[in-house]
Amino acid sequence: MAELHLFGQIEGGSGFSQRRLFCKWGLHAGAAWTLLAGVGAGQTQLDDPQVDDVAHWGHPLDMHLATRGLQGWPKLLLEVWHVDPWGRAGLAGYGVCHVPSAPGCHRVTCVTWRPRGTRGQRLLGTGAPQLRDPQGAVTGAGDRYRLRTESAGTVWLQLGVVTRNMARYGVALR
Repeated sequence: MAELHLFGQIEGGSGFSQRRLFCKWGLHAGAAWTLLAGVGAGQTQLDDPQVDDVAHWGHPLDMHLATRGLQGWPKLLLEVWHVDPWGRAGLAGYGVCHVPSAPGCHRVTCVTWRPRGTRGQRLLGTGAPQLRDPQGAVTGAGDRYRLRTESAGTVWLQLGVVTRNMARYGVALR
C-alpha cells in the first residue's frame, strides 16, 4: 500500500470578530484511506488575544495513513469556536483545506466562513447559525449551494508531508 505521513501544527488564526477562540479539527479521507497511527480529530486550547486579534494555538498534528487509491485525498475540516463571558461556545467559522500532495514542508492558509443568520438573528445577537452536519462542508453534499454565508477569518497551518511507495502504485507527486 502507498503511505502518507502528515505532521505539523495548527499555528493560529486571525480576522475573527470574536475573541477567546479555539479550533476543532478533523481529518476526512475517501474510503480507500486508512488511518494507521495518530488521531484523526482533536481540539486546540482556548486563546484570548490581549493585544492583537491573533489567536496562537500551536496544536500538533501527526497522522500516518495508508491507501489503496488516490480518490478522496485527505482534507482537514476546521471549526473555529469562540467562548463568551458566560462560558457558552458559539461558532466563529468553518474551513476546509486539502492536505498537500507534494512531499515537503508547507505553510497552508485556510480561509473560513460561517452561515449568515437572518436579519432578526443578527439584530438580536443570538449568535451565528451552525450546520446540522459539519461534514457537509467537506463533502459538498445536500443543498449547500443554498446557504447564505459570510467570511469569518483565517487559520494558518504548518504541514509536513512524507510519502512512501507512491511511485510503486503509479503515482507521481510533485
